[in-house]
Amino acid sequence: MKLCKEFLPISKEDLKKRKIEQLDFIIVSGDAYVDHPSFGTAIIGRTLEAQGFTVGIIAQPNWHDCEDFKKLGKPKYGFLVNSGNIDSMVNHYTAAKKTRREDLYSPGGEAGHRPDRSIIVYCNRIREAYKDVAIAIGGIEASLRRFAHYDYWDNKVRRSILVDSKADLLMYGMGEKTIIQIADLFRYGASIKNITTVRGTCYLTKDISNIKNAVTVPSFEEVSTGTKAYGEAYKLEYYEQDSINGRTIIQNYGDRYLVQNPPQEDLTQAEMDMTYDLPYTRTYHPTYEAKGGIPAIQEVEFSITSHRGCFGSCSFCALTFHQGRVIQNRGQESIIDEAKLLTTLPNFKGYIHDIGGPTANFRHRACNKQIEHGTCKNKQCMFPAPCKNLTIDHTEYLSLLRKVRTLPGIKKVFIRSGLRYDYLIHDNNEAFFKELCEHHISGQLKVAPEHVVPRVLNQMGKPTKDVYDKFVNKYFKLNKQVDKNQFLVPYLMSSHPGSDLNAAIELAEYIKQMGYTPEQVQDFYPTPGSLSTTMYYTGVNPITGEQVYIPRTSEEKDMQRALIQFAVPKNHLKVKKALLKANRGDLIGNGKDCLIGFTPGKLGYQGKNKNNSKSSTDNLNNNSSDYSNRKSATGKNNNTNIKTSSNKNSNVPKNTSDINSKSSKNNLGNSSNKNTKNSSRKNSNTKKRVH
Repeated sequence: MKLCKEFLPISKEDLKKRKIEQLDFIIVSGDAYVDHPSFGTAIIGRTLEAQGFTVGIIAQPNWHDCEDFKKLGKPKYGFLVNSGNIDSMVNHYTAAKKTRREDLYSPGGEAGHRPDRSIIVYCNRIREAYKDVAIAIGGIEASLRRFAHYDYWDNKVRRSILVDSKADLLMYGMGEKTIIQIADLFRYGASIKNITTVRGTCYLTKDISNIKNAVTVPSFEEVSTGTKAYGEAYKLEYYEQDSINGRTIIQNYGDRYLVQNPPQEDLTQAEMDMTYDLPYTRTYHPTYEAKGGIPAIQEVEFSITSHRGCFGSCSFCALTFHQGRVIQNRGQESIIDEAKLLTTLPNFKGYIHDIGGPTANFRHRACNKQIEHGTCKNKQCMFPAPCKNLTIDHTEYLSLLRKVRTLPGIKKVFIRSGLRYDYLIHDNNEAFFKELCEHHISGQLKVAPEHVVPRVLNQMGKPTKDVYDKFVNKYFKLNKQVDKNQFLVPYLMSSHPGSDLNAAIELAEYIKQMGYTPEQVQDFYPTPGSLSTTMYYTGVNPITGEQVYIPRTSEEKDMQRALIQFAVPKNHLKVKKALLKANRGDLIGNGKDCLIGFTPGKLGYQGKNKNNSKSSTDNLNNNSSDYSNRKSATGKNNNTNIKTSSNKNSNVPKNTSDINSKSSKNNLGNSSNKNTKNSSRKNSNTKKRVH
């Protein structure tokens, strides 16, 4: 594994230096150009380069006219367009539809360097510049908007982005194999209009007579006017996202049909190694230095992607539609070589920030059945309980961590990409859990129980509260054994489908007994491609057919979020309003079970955790952060087609109604003022989300 000394061309001067008269492909991206394997643009560019093609980059072009799109000339084969590592609308707006003030993928973190619905805008400008040029779109925005989809910002169903962008071809999922196959077809003289058989692509056609063994889903006209049809379409699409048993999907748009070919074949371990062994400069382009560089590189500069995919299948995560449920991993030798390379970088201080993926401890396929038969359509690997065929084994991952942490020049190897605690707690071998506590946590471990109420957890696809409590007890027990004073940071979600005020209050009561005020709260964010978004739009779980309560008004969402942080004085009026509306005035006052006092700042009886609760409140980072932005800000698992998809981005999912106060109080009530404060400061720019 070697460090590359040259970036891909971004100007005519670069082309002259390399003696390139015409580029084969030009990648247009909504992100600034960072040549690192956590960024889809870099991976696709370097993959094509390794196949002998010439590639240029137009990063964050001025979209107000078409001049920037001409600066590298007309490509021989075509433009490859993506919006960046995050959907451009998620990048621009919070869950409350307020404009974000920063963009971690832009110079100096400045917002405003890309348009809303970037792919559509970029494609329109390219068509202005070169009417007959081939255009293929990809990345997270294209991948999750490939069918007719509910759009939270317009509050309506939009057409496939392939239709609206007027591109010729759409690539979805992780795209190294797909782009190589397409590029080879171009090299042998194929026209993009005739590229209709490549897996992992969508195209438009007026003739479907030759398509066999396809699934036809309700048309755009049907899904845009009826929620029942929308739910039916989503369910059919959801069931076909497997590379082994997934079938072609057809959706009608007037006189044309959108055709999704089956998902691309999974990468073998050798192919994954090849992707990450390619030469990258591993930093942002020097043109951004004057503005302080690109903040997104900070989280991933010294992190290593070990695998892709996730079989957790949380309802609010779109990974099923993007990376898929089958784990594709790198070999240990490739990962160790990358770790050795990191030790040679000038800013490396001896700390590897992460070795993981969408879920750090999912290093292998869920079961051997998936090798030949793919994933189960009607069953989940982890929900409502681990499947009897699930292989629960951390041995190989632990072996990898041991090897990396003993390399010369490496002081510590942390795991920060998130762990599935419900997978970890079912491993009868404690070795990994114990060494995790001893060697791989930097003071606190982030996990995502998300909620505690059964009816909400059922819609989230998350395990029961009892599983979380069991994990918490084991975590602190093992920390004591290795003589570590480390903490847990639980991520919780408000306003998810299924959560009403009573459920939010029940969660607040659990939090009170934890003696810990959550520093981050995720408001449910309906983003394209997730099961939870379909529930939000239709009011029905399309998989089970059950009616689901949906908190829709901003007033109720504000109250649910405030309840999670009930101890924050500024939330007093919202919490009080919520309690009165739910006829829970018994939780207002000075009693030991009360959430708030009669006046702001009077928290009522806090039990033996009074000081800890107060200190957590005083140092609270009270900024709501949506899941997809926290997860995608790392860019780590976003290596897709033309893409910048979210490897770690995107959007992701995770009981009893009684409160287990004893275990909660003893375990989570131990977080200190210092810990909370440092955590808030540390994560203000990364916005990571765990599983």
